[in-house]
Amino acid sequence: MDYETILYANADGIARVTLNRPDRLNSFTVQMHDELSRALEAVARSDARVLMLTGAGRGFCAGQDLSDRAVAPGGDGVDLGESLEKRYNPLVRRLATLEMPVLCAVNGVAAGAGANIALACDLIIAARSAKFIQSFANIGLIPDSGGTWVLPRLAGQARALGLALTGEPLTAERAEAWGVIWKCVDDDRLVGEADALALKFAAAPTKGLVATKKLIREGAARGLFEQLDAERDAQRALGRTADYKEGVAAFTEKRAPKFTGN
Repeated sequence: MDYETILYANADGIARVTLNRPDRLNSFTVQMHDELSRALEAVARSDARVLMLTGAGRGFCAGQDLSDRAVAPGGDGVDLGESLEKRYNPLVRRLATLEMPVLCAVNGVAAGAGANIALACDLIIAARSAKFIQSFANIGLIPDSGGTWVLPRLAGQARALGLALTGEPLTAERAEAWGVIWKCVDDDRLVGEADALALKFAAAPTKGLVATKKLIREGAARGLFEQLDAERDAQRALGRTADYKEGVAAFTEKRAPKFTGN
């Protein structure tokens, strides 16, 4: 497929998607949404076992490109709900439910919807210079793309309200300390750390990782007894996989396992 606003590559079990509008801090346009949607469909159909999402240039994503849906003062308003329904919400749902680990390497500013799209991923590694900014309050909006759901669950209500109401940047170091992201690393180590983790996932027992992320994501909506039943059902299915058999055989034979994702 040909893309103008993203880069897509798939090799060695790793699908790599890079937001590629660096002159606009990789902010979203309708075209970029459409291209990213097509790329994620390709990822889902491919033999990839992990997705890595990142941004080109000095930032991850500045959210919506406001010039792509400009509103003149005193003019008619724009139906932003339609934008969420058609583009942002399907994107967040797809990242959350993709049948593989989704790794996000945040290489710079992640603002507005860009911050919350990063937080929709399973694991986030951020460069030390990166910042997460809930910039919606500055233009009279609410944190969308799952922001009002994920922020209080990761950071707690007080911190979520502080970030959302003030628009104060959250540094990568503080995001790690608060448990909002997995890891903060020096800028020159970001690519290497992200690649190492992607390679680890590409060689891992994929069905077990997918079941784990599904249970953890859905667990907040269940009671303990319901979750115990869900764990039982998942473990029953995983016990019949080739990767479980290989994992046990490798353990007993004192060798490294060779998982196939089956």
